[in-house]
Amino acid sequence: MSEPLVVIGNGMAAARLCEELAQRALGRYAIAVIGQEPQLAYNRVLLSSVLAGEVAASETVLKPASWWRDRGVTLCYGAPVTAVDLSARCVTLAGGRTLDFAKLVFATGSRAIRLPLPGAELPGVVTFRDLADVASISRAARGGTRVVVIGGGLLGIEAAYGLAKAGAKVTLVHLMDRLMERQLDARAAAMLKRAVEAKSIEVLLDTATARFSGDGRVEAVEFKDGRNITADMVVVAVGIRPNAEIAAAAGLSVNRGIIVDDHLATGAPGIFAIGECAEHRDVCYGLIEPANEQARVLAARLAGRDVSYGGSINATNLKVSGVHVFSAGDFLGTAGTESVVLADAGLGTYKKLVIAGGRLVGAVLYGDTLDALWYLDLIRSGTAIDSFREDLVFGRALAERQAA
Repeated sequence: MSEPLVVIGNGMAAARLCEELAQRALGRYAIAVIGQEPQLAYNRVLLSSVLAGEVAASETVLKPASWWRDRGVTLCYGAPVTAVDLSARCVTLAGGRTLDFAKLVFATGSRAIRLPLPGAELPGVVTFRDLADVASISRAARGGTRVVVIGGGLLGIEAAYGLAKAGAKVTLVHLMDRLMERQLDARAAAMLKRAVEAKSIEVLLDTATARFSGDGRVEAVEFKDGRNITADMVVVAVGIRPNAEIAAAAGLSVNRGIIVDDHLATGAPGIFAIGECAEHRDVCYGLIEPANEQARVLAARLAGRDVSYGGSINATNLKVSGVHVFSAGDFLGTAGTESVVLADAGLGTYKKLVIAGGRLVGAVLYGDTLDALWYLDLIRSGTAIDSFREDLVFGRALAERQAA
């Protein structure tokens, strides 16, 4: 008889877990996936493309309904979980329905942070996190609409691009001195700023937001230096926070996220967490690939294999209308490292490789990201690069040919 397995969350991490389980342990578990959003799991990476009108919302669906049905997975979407009873081994859904489980996986993801500023609750101040956000932004953003995007990270840049492509007049506001400061060094960030501005997006750096103002609806953004800018809409994209409240209420250990060990297990038997809601070794990953890695490890463990998760190398890809950026590992370079840089201003390309102990430990690529995954593999594997170090910066084809 199949063991009942409940997955709370119907996002990308949950979909990957079910895919991995279908390959490794088909029939071993009776899987029920519970999602709060009222649709099938979809690819959040494509949200800016949906906003820009380049991709239809229907094209973001990861798996059709038939895929889930053919693998015996019960889907309950549009049905938020309100409580988890660890002793009774059951979850309660909105409306009172309950589901029993033998094993439970939290894949609840995260939500957009809302700035605790005066006027933040005014109509027209929105977040950019899911398809519902995209739909509401699209209804409001027309040609000539004045939009201020708060946040110069990955999501903020994607939102700004999508809005500009849709015809809005966009100003991107960032608190720090460069865009994507957690993923790029100063030189790559400066190149990105010029590329973003070339999309007719105004960029304001070193700018702290003080309040949102308006009579019944947002009309302006005021900054701490006294400046202000008119706005018909404000999109807040300053970060995410793990959805861990239900786990905490159930009695699980929660810090920033749901605390898990190298088996992706919580402190309660048979209870696991993966993806953006999970905190492993004091780290909450807000990226897709770590969630995929966690899903692979957990699926293998649920299939009976003795494997562990040791953490992920942070890597970021940004591909927005011709702007290609990649970074991974110790891309800034800490003590004891050395950097190799190749730049071509005419071609708009920049490559910085950080080396330590005869191994690649970090990389930043701008413009030409063709070898990004190869560099990432070198960082993850810790492969010795001495035999092709002189050609490493020129890419995989030359480096591997010279090393042969």
